[in-house]
Amino acid sequence: MVRGKIEIKKIENVTSRQVTFSKRRSGLFKKAHELSVLCDAQVAAIVFSQSGRLHEYSSSEMEKIIERYGKFSNAFYVAERPQVERYLQELKMEMNRMVKKIDLLEVHHRKLLGQGLDSCSVAELQEIDTQIEKSLRIVRSRKAELYADRLKKLKEKERELLSERKRLREEQTREILMRPVVQPTLQICDKSKTEGGCKTKHSSEVETDLFIGLPVTRL
Repeated sequence: MVRGKIEIKKIENVTSRQVTFSKRRSGLFKKAHELSVLCDAQVAAIVFSQSGRLHEYSSSEMEKIIERYGKFSNAFYVAERPQVERYLQELKMEMNRMVKKIDLLEVHHRKLLGQGLDSCSVAELQEIDTQIEKSLRIVRSRKAELYADRLKKLKEKERELLSERKRLREEQTREILMRPVVQPTLQICDKSKTEGGCKTKHSSEVETDLFIGLPVTRL
């Protein structure tokens, strides 16, 4: 069977954790031994359990390996210490320069807002006024561009609506013209005749009498 992938996180069950620690520790020491034998390397592994118990493996004497490690690490740190200190000093100087720049920018920003102007000379006030006028021109120019772009979009929308309105009118006109014309009919009945004496005439054939004048007064 293929074993599922185990999620690497702390095992909450104490018994399972102890069993896993024992198996993994044995596997780690086995790999360390194989590395020392196959590659003729000096290998040391130190493990402290959760209870504080020490477990260790070394391909030779542990004290000699630790002593060798101490000499190597001290030599490395001693050789690198001047470069590290110089690098830290440069970082500190750069940080101080950045702090001064930030302070100057904050002071300048407050002056642009009209704050802290009591200590400014006439030349400084004139420079601030010039910068504000320049900023206003840039803002107004950008505002005009946005308005022009918005007006252009509105005009395009208006043209689209007019075109759609024209198209709808043309379709409505075509529908009206394509409808068949139906002539209305009238039925004229002569009461003196028997039933069925009604006669159908088209509206264009009906005779009408038109009288122009004052109405006749009946006594």
